[in-house]
Amino acid sequence: MSSTPFDLQAAAAPSHAGALTRARIRLQSIDVVRGLVMVLMTLDHVRHYFTDSHIDPLNPDETSLPLYLTRWITHLCAPTFVFLAGVSAFLMSQRLSPSQLSRFLLTRGLWLIALELTVINISWTFMASYPHGVFLQVIWAIGAAMVAMAALARLPSKAVLCVAIALIAGHNLLDGIAPGQFGVWAPLWNLLHVAGPVSFGFVAYPVIPWIGVMALGYCAGAMYRGSADTRRTLLVAGGGMALAAFFVLRLLNGYGDTTPWTEHATLEQTAFAFFNVQKYPPSLLYVLATLGIAALLLAAFEGLELRQRAARLRDVLRTFGRVPLFFYVLHIPMAHLLAAAVAWLCGFDARALLFYDLFRQPPGWGFGLPMIYAVWVLVLALGYPLCLWFCRLKERRNDWWLSYL
Repeated sequence: MSSTPFDLQAAAAPSHAGALTRARIRLQSIDVVRGLVMVLMTLDHVRHYFTDSHIDPLNPDETSLPLYLTRWITHLCAPTFVFLAGVSAFLMSQRLSPSQLSRFLLTRGLWLIALELTVINISWTFMASYPHGVFLQVIWAIGAAMVAMAALARLPSKAVLCVAIALIAGHNLLDGIAPGQFGVWAPLWNLLHVAGPVSFGFVAYPVIPWIGVMALGYCAGAMYRGSADTRRTLLVAGGGMALAAFFVLRLLNGYGDTTPWTEHATLEQTAFAFFNVQKYPPSLLYVLATLGIAALLLAAFEGLELRQRAARLRDVLRTFGRVPLFFYVLHIPMAHLLAAAVAWLCGFDARALLFYDLFRQPPGWGFGLPMIYAVWVLVLALGYPLCLWFCRLKERRNDWWLSYL
């Protein structure tokens, strides 16, 4: 899933050359981290199309360490996307008036929701009329959170921070409220807080906590007005405190997640249970763990940039990170078509993969992790030159429609 259609470098572009150079350097760390989570996201989506596993990869009683790590590491993607979308919104607020920013967030948010309901849904299944209805995933959540941010951005920064903390830390207080309690309005509660099937499809990303994550990113964007050293210190401190809070709350096994951890037969299984926190919707512990790691990555990649290490890898990740929505829209049909092609080459009924049911794996289909990782690398290799081309296109041209991708 995509991070955001914002162009961070344009959003923060200052008026004189020296400041512009510094802005570009400091914003590279955001693009690199965003590119990293785009790469991890691709792994998860390729796994979905190609896996032969019919178990929950995070179930401590059934999974293996490689399968568990392959799935868990992709938990970093959605929170980082949404958080950095909030950072982008703050950077844009530095050059736009409040009314201009609100209008931008509103129109981009509605565009992302429309994209989720049409192009992205069709890409997943290749069915214009999907029998299960629409599938609301991360692009929907980012779009809905942007619509909310169009209003929140009018508030003072301290008020936005209070809203962010309240939504992230307090939404688990609502866990006991079931959609059925609202009668005909039950689907609205699914959209807001409870993942699951609704009359028109399936809500994977209820928006209340995601609004909080984006609002937190908006407040954190102020770090990018200061020096790199100060920012790195704040990111390390913030990430460290988030992870410390995660461990304390998880050890207490009380508030912050719907599923308490329990001791299992082996230490490995117990660790699996300990780190298996709820993503749909993201629990407080899930957000603490993932954003804690994301903050440390932002700090680390900023340091790597300053030392100019691993320049090639950095540039590849930055390319993916500069055009996240473009790559998000691109990689799903790529993985989907590759699954159908491999099925055809293997003598499998390719139609079962071409017209794909997101909730039911075709019987007898799938491969182990080596094949999944091989296809993952292939999708990245095929997508990279297209992303590089689109990056260069955006550098050469300022057409209004380019900002939508």
